[in-house]
Amino acid sequence: EAEGEAEMGAGAGRVSSRARKANAGDTARASMLPEWMGKASLMTLGGAGAFGSGFQLDSAASTAEAIAVLASIIFVHECGHFFAARLQNIHVSKFSVGFGPNLLSYQGPEVEYSLRAIPLGGFVAFPDDDPDCPYPEDDPDLLRNRPMKDRAIVIGAGVTANVLFALAILFTQVNTVGFSQQDYQPGVKVSQLLSTSAAREYGVQVGDVITAVNGEKLAASGQSVNAVVERVKASGASAVHFDITRRGQEGSVGIDVTPNTSPGGEGRIGVQLEANAEIIKRIAANPREGAVLAGREFVRLTSVVSGSLFSLVSNFEAAKENVSGPIAIVGVGAQVMRTSDLSGLYQFASVININLAVVNILPLPALDGGFLFLIAIEALRGGKKLPTEVEQSITATGVLLLLGSGMVLILRDTLNLFTSLH
Repeated sequence: EAEGEAEMGAGAGRVSSRARKANAGDTARASMLPEWMGKASLMTLGGAGAFGSGFQLDSAASTAEAIAVLASIIFVHECGHFFAARLQNIHVSKFSVGFGPNLLSYQGPEVEYSLRAIPLGGFVAFPDDDPDCPYPEDDPDLLRNRPMKDRAIVIGAGVTANVLFALAILFTQVNTVGFSQQDYQPGVKVSQLLSTSAAREYGVQVGDVITAVNGEKLAASGQSVNAVVERVKASGASAVHFDITRRGQEGSVGIDVTPNTSPGGEGRIGVQLEANAEIIKRIAANPREGAVLAGREFVRLTSVVSGSLFSLVSNFEAAKENVSGPIAIVGVGAQVMRTSDLSGLYQFASVININLAVVNILPLPALDGGFLFLIAIEALRGGKKLPTEVEQSITATGVLLLLGSGMVLILRDTLNLFTSLH
């Protein structure tokens, strides 16, 4: 943006959607847990996430819908910054959704509002360091001249807006279409028999439900899949007795299966297992229950997103391939639009909001959390700010890192997209 505009950046969101798999020759399947450089703009770059790299943009309508969802979430984030400033009579010079050339713009009495060509980010700009700033340097309504509390409110308002938007989406979902939940029944299902399946040789069939292993009944739980896998692995070459119920037959069938063994001596019977569960919709009985359920789902999704971010630090080599840029996020969103009902849209929008909030609150340069950290340092110094050159160097470094990593992800996602098209 304009050379003299300061930046107090928001940042790139990381989204997570994880599936647990246990593998012992037998496999277990669980459900899926579902800014331009200047110097005083609060900037949001829409996109990095842990969606994985497999995606396609094969439907113009669904891709446009996904972009619209992402743009609306960025719009809400920037509105948080904007209204927190304006309600405190702090001067704002620009409000933009998107980057690049203007598509539409309107110059108000004080603020220029614009919609730009690349709808993968946005910013709120302040006139503080603009060489053409129409206000005197000591104007008390310039953001830089405000007390620490006022500045912290403006900086933190973007994250707050995304949190409230996510809660509102989840509240709407649970009171209309409901949350998808797994209704677990005792046992585990045999969903596939592998080509080298020992279980097939002894009469196990696709669709069978294993209700007990060696006489020990399996609970109505998603953990039962892992329990079966571990018991088969521990059996080595010793026979394992399964109690099985089969569609169309009354009672249970007892089958003894002698596993094959891995080089390490672990038992393998060559089946793919999944939880014995059906997906049901839970709709709140009243708004009070809806608020409670929405809050619980918000906590669950926040835990998933935070866990994925932590995995980037604790196990980067394993997690790096699941980090995706804005193109892949739009691709995943387009897939949701094509293949899911309204619940999928609600969940996608909620996760993107939570993602944007969690990442932006991190105390990293150029993110909202980084600017809050600088204010905290200011408070510890008795209200004395760091030298302007130091703050600008920290912010510039953060912006370069954000844009650099963003370009790498966009390039990788673009290459993956062309690969998938061929």
